[in-house]
Amino acid sequence: MTGICAGRVAVVTGAGRGLGRAHALALAAEGAKVVVNDLGVGLDGAAEAGGPAQRVVDEIAGLGGEAVAHGGDIATTDGAASLIATALEAFGRLDTLVNNAGFLRDRMLVNLDEGDWDAVMRVHLKGHFLPLKHAAAHWRAEAKDGRTPRARVVNTSSGAGLLGSVGQGNYSAAKAGIIGLTLVAAAEMGRYGVQVNAIAPAARTRMTEHTFAETMAAPGEGGFDAMAPENVSPLVVWLSSAASAGVTGRVFEAEGGRITVMEGWRPGPTADKGARWSPEEAGEAALGLLADSEIPQPVYGAR
Repeated sequence: MTGICAGRVAVVTGAGRGLGRAHALALAAEGAKVVVNDLGVGLDGAAEAGGPAQRVVDEIAGLGGEAVAHGGDIATTDGAASLIATALEAFGRLDTLVNNAGFLRDRMLVNLDEGDWDAVMRVHLKGHFLPLKHAAAHWRAEAKDGRTPRARVVNTSSGAGLLGSVGQGNYSAAKAGIIGLTLVAAAEMGRYGVQVNAIAPAARTRMTEHTFAETMAAPGEGGFDAMAPENVSPLVVWLSSAASAGVTGRVFEAEGGRITVMEGWRPGPTADKGARWSPEEAGEAALGLLADSEIPQPVYGAR
């Protein structure tokens, strides 16, 4: 280990299992002091017995690192505020926020009810916004007091947010919203020394091991486990560190040994009549532009 995060304090949401746990352990291994947040709920958001956050804290301590547990609901104002306060009270500073918490309630759109839509939006999108809001307020105050931070935010989107995913309308919309939030936060917070990026990971977690069971299956003994969540964490650690200076407002896919910079919406073929189109003219122009444009990638899960 290089100690790339030595002296930094990182908060990781949804860090009791899966990707969040892998990120927390990797950050601690590189010298960060970590606040491990996890509400301790099931895949569908229902309460579970036990304390996954404390178990990860114990793992980190057993490896010689420093960490504290936070069990609050980061999709509430009080929970998000207490998350940031926990870092400041336990370690005296905050350098990195990794927004990772989430769960699934998958349905085809015609079967997706309002409660399942709202629940996924609440945890994924609101659960990114509120910790970011409270962390950003702290960093802005630091900058205004002459202590400009080298702060980092790593948000968690998904291939479903980039391309859509059949049966995951709520999840895809929330993950696409996280990309929009990332771009706005990067633009607004740069003046205060805050860099904001997002990852779209592919890994085996409770959220994917059944939905994409064949793709996510572990290899035989001795093979490279491309879907292990630990493969994603090195990029998260680097984005969380001061070494990533100058990188902000970007989205990365991370899977196995592959890292991809994602390039989002940008102008393609265009036509300008210089006056109002008729519907027939607009349709003819649109078909001509589509013929000159790139074919979009298929939606996840399409058959």
